[in-house]
Amino acid sequence: MSSFVWMKVLESTPERYDRGIAMLSGGRIAQVYGRIAAIAAAPGRRVLDIGCGTGAVSFACAERGALVTGIDINAEMLEVARAKPVPEGGTIAFLQLAAAEIEDRFEKTSLDAVVSCLAFSEMSEEEQDYALEIARRRLVPGGVIVIADEAAPATPLGRLLHRLRRLPVVLATYLLTQTSTRPVTGLAGRMRAAGFVDVSQERMLSDAFVIVRGTRP
Repeated sequence: MSSFVWMKVLESTPERYDRGIAMLSGGRIAQVYGRIAAIAAAPGRRVLDIGCGTGAVSFACAERGALVTGIDINAEMLEVARAKPVPEGGTIAFLQLAAAEIEDRFEKTSLDAVVSCLAFSEMSEEEQDYALEIARRRLVPGGVIVIADEAAPATPLGRLLHRLRRLPVVLATYLLTQTSTRPVTGLAGRMRAAGFVDVSQERMLSDAFVIVRGTRP
C-alpha cells in the first residue's frame, strides 16, 4: 500500500469502495477498523462515527455491542452502508450529515465515544479543530475520541520514500476527481489544544497510518 488517496476515486463508485480500500491496504485495513472498535466500543456505549462512508468502522463497533450513529455527506456511500446486515447485539443508524452539523444534531454529553477513519485528511486544519472541539463537548466526561488516518512516516527517509510513492497516485487522483487528500499532521497536538487529555498515538500499516486517541476530562 502506498497511499489511501485513491479513496477519492473509490467514493465515485461506492459499491466498490470496501473492496478497493482492502486492496490498497493489502488486506490490512480491517486491522485498523478492529483497533478503533477495540478502543472505543463496548456493549451499550453510544458511538458517533464521523465520515462513516460505507460503514466499516460503524459495523466493527456494533459487533462489540455499541449503539452507533454513522454520519457522512455522501448519500450513495450511506446507501451501501444501510444495505449491510447489522451485527447482533449492537445497533446502527446512518445519517446524511456533515461534521459541521454535529453541534445541531447531538446534545452535549450525549456520547461515550467519537471515532473517525479516513475523514480528517479531507478536512482543513480549521475544520479539524472545529470537529475536535464539537466532539469534546458531545462526549461525557471520560469519553474517548479515536481518529485514524493516513500519516507521513516518522523518519526522514521514510517520509521521502512515502512522498515519492504517493506522488503519481496524488496526480492521477486529481486528474480523475479534481480533489485529493493529504496525510494528517499534528493531530495529537490539536487534540490536546481542543481540551482532550491522555492523548496518545500508535502507528499501523507500515508506519503510513496513525491512530490518535484522547479522553474528555
